[in-house]
Amino acid sequence: MSPIGVSGPELFIGTDAAYVALVRPQIDPTLAEVKLAAEEAGVTPEEFAGPGNIWALMLDVDGEGDGFELPGARDVEADDFAEQLQRALGAGGPFTAEAGNFLSLDARPDGADGWRLTAKVTPPEGHDQGPRTLELGPLRTAELLADLEDFRRSLA
Repeated sequence: MSPIGVSGPELFIGTDAAYVALVRPQIDPTLAEVKLAAEEAGVTPEEFAGPGNIWALMLDVDGEGDGFELPGARDVEADDFAEQLQRALGAGGPFTAEAGNFLSLDARPDGADGWRLTAKVTPPEGHDQGPRTLELGPLRTAELLADLEDFRRSLA
């Protein structure tokens, strides 16, 4: 079966070795591969695609990925988090940015134009993993700001 294309807003923070990603995946039920997958699963394409309004937090460290849904999270909260990061990066000093009670980023400058971030991830109750801490970086300021702007634009 072909992979199913997924779109929707996404903000990846980190590197190939370690990252956190705030995503709201959307699957188009009119795509042929979605219709085929839905038929194989015995559901309608719309049921297979889902509502497309559920946010999730994904994380990965050296190929050990995890993630969880964030029921009740809204676009405005994701945009507020991105705006908070933009402002703090512009100020240039160490900062902490929080996205609800599930993600906290502690950032400290790293050289003239970079950052090191520590992500503290707290899954919801009932998740099989407990809280995790990930070291992200080094990350370049210009790239972070561009990614944040693209993310915020995708929410508009």
